[in-house]
Amino acid sequence: MSIDIKEYLSMAVDTVIKYAPSLIGAILVLFVGFWIIKKVSKIANTSLEKSTLSPEITTFLISMFDMVLKLSVILFAAGIAGFDTSALVGILAAAGFAIGLALQGGLGNFASGIIILVFKPYRVGDWIELDGKFGKVEEIQIFNTLLGTPGKKTLIIPNGQITENVVTNFSKKGAIRLELEVSMPYEESFPKIERIIQAVMAKNARIMPEPAPLVGIEKYESHFLVIGVKPFVKPDDFWEVTYDLNKEIKKAFSENDVKMAYSEGVELGEIGN
Repeated sequence: MSIDIKEYLSMAVDTVIKYAPSLIGAILVLFVGFWIIKKVSKIANTSLEKSTLSPEITTFLISMFDMVLKLSVILFAAGIAGFDTSALVGILAAAGFAIGLALQGGLGNFASGIIILVFKPYRVGDWIELDGKFGKVEEIQIFNTLLGTPGKKTLIIPNGQITENVVTNFSKKGAIRLELEVSMPYEESFPKIERIIQAVMAKNARIMPEPAPLVGIEKYESHFLVIGVKPFVKPDDFWEVTYDLNKEIKKAFSENDVKMAYSEGVELGEIGN
């Protein structure tokens, strides 16, 4: 029994001595290779950013470049470790085919990424909305599009979902219309309210003069009128102008002694012109 143990230990030592250099070499190749890839990808990214290519194509190419290089390093390390790389490539191809069948959605997302880059329904920096999800396009990757929301969240949306649904691009025309509502009691004069709101908008430098801002009666409620306020702004100014305009309109109403209607109880009043 002791002889068998000695033989096994001797075989184990011989195996370690035989394969240790290859394994250590493979590990070093992986470590150094991934480190070099990280540096090369950073340099390539900087170079592409200085080129005439659009940002969405740049991020897509970097993702592809990074993936191909890492796969090459892994195959090279496998060869050093003693694996038959030709057989390994065949196994990877077969596995890739099987995985592709199982993950058809992933291949669809990849194809959708190509479609997005070719037809450009949106670009990096555009504000878009998809199925109630609103944000600014930060990256267009191989399988996903990354949106940054006004609340500093990152939405990761599969590209296939984007090409299969209606996408609202708020940046395509270079302007977006705010849809604000202000209530006005029946006894107030609408021309007076209109002048006050138009004067407030004229003082806001972020509001675009063309197309001209609109102010009109949206609907009649039981206790008040709903006034629609619809100026045009740049997409990046959407939230700032929304809050500033609401604040300034309230201040202007106070300064011009505009009364406000409340819904408690039932009160009859005169209708102004």
